[in-house]
Amino acid sequence: MNKRRHIKLVHEGDYVAEVAIELIDEDNGWSPYITLEDAEKLDNVRIALRKKDIYSASKLANVYSLTPITL
Repeated sequence: MNKRRHIKLVHEGDYVAEVAIELIDEDNGWSPYITLEDAEKLDNVRIALRKKDIYSASKLANVYSLTPITL
């Protein structure tokens, strides 16, 4: 089993979060996959951003505010 660090982006509304997870590579057809804990972390960040609870999301990820650009 080989683990490698990965950043997953979660986008909700005017916010995007960089969530650090580990991808797990194995010699089977389901690789790479993530742990249940990392899947729950991604869900918790998404739920917090949806509620605009930036404080909770920022405990689990780096959170950024998006600004639309019109040309």
